[in-house]
Amino acid sequence: MAKMRSLCFLAVVLAALGGCLGSEQDAQCPGAVAVQKRIDCHPQPGASRETCEARGCTWCSTDVANAPWCFFPEDSPYGYARSGDTEQTDKGWRVTLNKRQSLTLFGNDISPIVLEVEFQTKDRLRFRLYDPNKQRFEVPLKINGPGVTAEEANYEVEFSEDSTHFTIKRKSTGTVLWDSPLVDLFFSNQFLQITTTVPSTSVYGFGEHEHPTFKHNMDFVTYGMFARDQAPTSFANLYGVHPFYMCVEPDSNAHGVLLLNSNAQDVTLSPNPALTFRTIGGILDFYLFLGPTPENVVQQYTEAIGRPHMPAYWSLGFQLSRWGYGSLDVLKETVSRMEHYDIPYDVQHFDIDYMERRLDFTYDKVNFAGLPEFIKDLKTKGKHNVVILDPFITKDEEPGTYRPYELGQEMGVWVNNSDGVTPAVGQAWPPGDSVFPDYTNPRTVEWWTQLCLEFKDVLDYDGIWIDMNEPSNFMRGQYPGCADNEINNPPYTPSISDRSLAEKTLCPDSKTYLGDHYNTHSLFGWSQTEPTFNVVQQATGKRAFVLSRSTFVGSGKHSGHWLGDNFSQWKDLHRSVVGILEFNLFGIPYIGADICGFNYNTTYELCLRWMQLGSFYPFSRNHNAEGNSEQDPAVFGDAFAKISRATLRIRYSLLPYLYTLFYESHVHGGTVVRSLMHEFTSDQETHGIDTAFLWGPAFMIVPVLEEATRSVTVYFPEAQWFDYYTGLSVPDAWKKNYTTVSAPLSKIPLYIRGGYILPQQAPATTTTESRLNPFGLIIALDEQGQASGSLFWDDGDSIDTIEKENYFLAKYTFSTGSLKTEIVKNGYRGADTLNYNKVTILGLKLRPQAVSVNGRSIRGDALSYEISGKLILQISAPLTEELNIKFY
Repeated sequence: MAKMRSLCFLAVVLAALGGCLGSEQDAQCPGAVAVQKRIDCHPQPGASRETCEARGCTWCSTDVANAPWCFFPEDSPYGYARSGDTEQTDKGWRVTLNKRQSLTLFGNDISPIVLEVEFQTKDRLRFRLYDPNKQRFEVPLKINGPGVTAEEANYEVEFSEDSTHFTIKRKSTGTVLWDSPLVDLFFSNQFLQITTTVPSTSVYGFGEHEHPTFKHNMDFVTYGMFARDQAPTSFANLYGVHPFYMCVEPDSNAHGVLLLNSNAQDVTLSPNPALTFRTIGGILDFYLFLGPTPENVVQQYTEAIGRPHMPAYWSLGFQLSRWGYGSLDVLKETVSRMEHYDIPYDVQHFDIDYMERRLDFTYDKVNFAGLPEFIKDLKTKGKHNVVILDPFITKDEEPGTYRPYELGQEMGVWVNNSDGVTPAVGQAWPPGDSVFPDYTNPRTVEWWTQLCLEFKDVLDYDGIWIDMNEPSNFMRGQYPGCADNEINNPPYTPSISDRSLAEKTLCPDSKTYLGDHYNTHSLFGWSQTEPTFNVVQQATGKRAFVLSRSTFVGSGKHSGHWLGDNFSQWKDLHRSVVGILEFNLFGIPYIGADICGFNYNTTYELCLRWMQLGSFYPFSRNHNAEGNSEQDPAVFGDAFAKISRATLRIRYSLLPYLYTLFYESHVHGGTVVRSLMHEFTSDQETHGIDTAFLWGPAFMIVPVLEEATRSVTVYFPEAQWFDYYTGLSVPDAWKKNYTTVSAPLSKIPLYIRGGYILPQQAPATTTTESRLNPFGLIIALDEQGQASGSLFWDDGDSIDTIEKENYFLAKYTFSTGSLKTEIVKNGYRGADTLNYNKVTILGLKLRPQAVSVNGRSIRGDALSYEISGKLILQISAPLTEELNIKFY
């Protein structure tokens, strides 16, 4: 009997969690909706048969994991119905929808609402659902759409014949990309929900979370989105909000969808396959991007939300950081051992321990005495530095001693309590209590700009790292706690950690310049980013480096990101690959994870494998937390340092290729790092691969992700592939197959794809030095003996070199035994002193009899040929003149 009672109790608990394994195995529910099509009618915890049926919904247990036991019936009494005809508008049409019945899930339903469709470009559609009678909060991100006619658009938007469904189709194939039953639409003051089917289970995106895989599990998985200061944990809502996904259709076309909404929200992925979006404020504002390739989707997405910024060349070098150096002496020891081992290293970061008592805009004149001079010394060695600033300011220093607070108080720049007048007071790193700048307020931007400019005269920084900007507060809401009202405790709290909107942040009813913190919370980091970007440019006179922990849709225009407070564990090593792939979809290609892990102590082998992988993050930084052992690549001794140096030198030699990818991303808006699926979309096997990734279309990185492993399994899609180390082509039998390749501790497997030309440059210890070195080309031929590529080059850190045309751009084509170079732009005079000194060709079928460079035959001793088809030419030719090579 006791056992039976505990089973029943378990069933109730599991039902409360949304239903898991039932005590009744698949109870018969005549006429019920098929399990995979169920939409949760009780998305908050605590469901029971009574509460479910009181809502007019069906209760039926199931042993399908995570499937809801309380769900909407086929003849649901909820939703909306179309009212009247569609009305033409400048850019499309609109139609009014009315509630079908008076039954309500969470109260305060809004009726009528308007569905408005805008044909923004031929590949971008916007549709939004809003209250025509009352202005609701909308995200202040300007997305311009010139407008096209329905005939020009690559999509069709229509209602089903009986007007019960709203659908969007791809014109060329008829594939249904979006299908929302109006019966499943909810639009109340604090609960908005819409469901759509998706054409396949190849769904990617949504953030920010630590997803276990790049391709999503669709088995009733729910992800909450609401900016939160918490270390990456499965299913937890993390630092940023990106309600964007990409779906690959059954015929390998791809499309993307953005829900532009900043309120707390969640999305459920169900096996139908379908998606259910729920948010607790604002409007339902969707943008659909037609692709049809994954790269096109990201290009169209960033055209709308903002192209990624162009990073400074130095920021592509290796970077070192630690929270917990504790003193300048310890940092100097670290730098000196890095120099001893000649490990490439461009940037030093300063975490909060450089500050006096963790106060912004100060430095510790005892433990870090001599810091300004040390920074100058780093600069003379060609290195750069980045300082951290937090977004909270202590209010409890002695009057007249802490200007950042007093100036802010005078200018009225803080987030306020619900009265809109008194500053919200919480606790954070500085001593005493803290107030929080409201970056949505133009006065705050003035205040921040002034302080950052003044701080440049104290510490000569090159970039600013903005942390804790979710915003983080070490309490649940500010003093004296959050009032019990519907803003702070809404009728539905999305599936976020602790089901609390105030945990580790401010109360939702706090007031910002743009409105309630309830609406603007997840925009805090985003609103801080652009002013920081602008002031870094103003202060340095150079391209800005801004690294932000909290991000939102469009943050990539002004900042990069790292994946937060990860752990020194093998699972985090793998999940970092998923994270960098996702942020490339989100338009934030300048992305990396803390190499060797932030929390916990790392191990020799984990850190070594992480240094190998991290050498190929776009943002490559080793960083860890206070109290953990040192983990810079020079601290583990000779063997470790030698391997790290060798791998980083590969990175540095390929920086011209990486920089060119960033140029293309900045101008055309695509990805820098991408999955195999991205390039080989029609190969279904690639859809689930996240253990390898590509730089651009051509360079495959296959990290070792498991402990005590000396080999790794690689999937080679249909293409020519060459081993980076040997130049040998991959055997035909390996193609479209999984193959185990050797990966001793000293090596990360790397492959070059045939058909591409990669520019390279002799490496050095800093990019300041390497940028002066000779260039080379790696020409990897495809089966037809062809290849192409390009090189973008400028001074590496001036503002707007592209707009001012102060750059060099070459396009390379190899075909029918000859290399041709087209100089597209020759606007950077600093390139005039640079030369090519080496050309490597992979995949030649025969040894050439003779070779000419720019019309002049080259001597036999300048050429080496291997039977594998690898040819190396030693040459000397100016970079800014066309390089033409003929093979006879």
